[in-house]
Amino acid sequence: MRMVGLTGGIASGKSTVSSLFNHNSIPIVDADVIARDALKKGSGGYKKVVAEFGPDILQDDGHVDRLKLGRIVFSDASKRQLLNRLLAPYISSGIFLEISKLWIKGHKVIVLDIPLLFEAKLDKWTKPIVVVWVDPETQLRRLMERDNSTEEDARNRISAQMSLDLKKSQANIVIDNTGSLQDLQERFSEVLSEVKRPLTWTEFWLSRDGALSALLGVIMGVVVVKKFHAFSSL
Repeated sequence: MRMVGLTGGIASGKSTVSSLFNHNSIPIVDADVIARDALKKGSGGYKKVVAEFGPDILQDDGHVDRLKLGRIVFSDASKRQLLNRLLAPYISSGIFLEISKLWIKGHKVIVLDIPLLFEAKLDKWTKPIVVVWVDPETQLRRLMERDNSTEEDARNRISAQMSLDLKKSQANIVIDNTGSLQDLQERFSEVLSEVKRPLTWTEFWLSRDGALSALLGVIMGVVVVKKFHAFSSL
C-alpha cells in the first residue's frame, strides 16, 4: 500500500488539495478530524486537556472552545507542547486505526493529511511526501482574510509551525499554491498522475492483496512439501 504524506502550513491550501485527492477517489486519513474527535466531550483526551488547562477553555455546553484553546497554545510554546503531548497518543492510535480500516478494504493508495507530519516524525512512514507551499506574504494575507484576525495573531499562528520553506526542502513533491485555483488544479493533475503510478513491489507486498498473495504462497508451499513427504514415504 502506498501511503502518501500530505502536509503544508496554515492557510497554505492543504485542505483544498486534500479535497481534490478525495474527489479523485483516493481515501484520506485526516489528522485534524481525528484530533477533533480526541477532544470530544467526555473522551479521554478531553478529560486530560480540561484537567491541565482548566474549565475556562470550555463553552457553556461543556465542549472545548477550540478558538480559545488555540489562542492560548499559539501564544505560548510550552502550553502548545503540553497540548501536543496530551493528545499525541489518541491522535496516533486514531491514525493507525483509520489506516488499518483502509488496508482491510484493499485500498492501494491512501493519503495521510497530517499538518505535523515532520514534527511528529511520521514522514518516515510515508512516500511520496507532498508539501503545499505558499510564500510568507501570501500565507499571512490569506490567514488574516480567512479568520478575520489581526496581523499579530496571524503571525503567532504561523510562527508556531515549522516553516513552509523547511517543509518544502524535505518534500518529494511540492505544490506551489501562490497562484489561482485553476493553477492549483493544473498542478494537482500532474501530482495525481505521479501518486497513482503502479505500486512498487515493496508497496504491493505491504498492501492487503500482497499480504494475501504471500499467505497463499506459504499455504501452497506447505501443501507441496506435505505431498512430497507423503510420496517419499511410499
